[in-house]
Amino acid sequence: MCNTENNTEGQFRAAMKECRELFRRKLHDYGASWRILRPSSLTDQLFIKAKRIRSLEIKRESLVGEGIRPEFIALINYGIVGLIQLECGFVDSVDMSAEDAMRLYDRHAEEALQLMLRKNHDYDEAWRSMRVSSYTDFILTKLQRIKEIEYLGGNTLVSEGVGSNYMDIINYAVFGVIKLSDEG
Repeated sequence: MCNTENNTEGQFRAAMKECRELFRRKLHDYGASWRILRPSSLTDQLFIKAKRIRSLEIKRESLVGEGIRPEFIALINYGIVGLIQLECGFVDSVDMSAEDAMRLYDRHAEEALQLMLRKNHDYDEAWRSMRVSSYTDFILTKLQRIKEIEYLGGNTLVSEGVGSNYMDIINYAVFGVIKLSDEG
């Protein structure tokens, strides 16, 4: 019998390694062009990725040839971009080297992993019994919450804040990558 908790960490790390490699390659091609994204634009970018996943889940057909899994990977990488932008703010021109971007990426990826491990302990691997479509709906819910926080100018009463929602989006998207990898 396998130890699912250790397996979860290994699967999470493998998914993040794949995401990191794509992020690194895009940094090579585009630099840290995402540094110019304001919070609302980043929220909208995450939103269109999540809406595309939901659309593909419902229609069961892609006319552009890319499936759901690459969109979950995009959500992970844009979620980490969101955490970096929260930390560093947005700029009018790229101000970050690829090396600095990768250092920040790695730190936030590790924070997401540690949060997942704590929650996974408390929730006892519940994500494994969930449907991938539920991850999509939870991500869309988190994005709606982020929009509401943005509309409020960050003046919330009980919210955990935008950063916590980004972390949850990253973790649900990693679960989607893992589940789709296991099924594929």
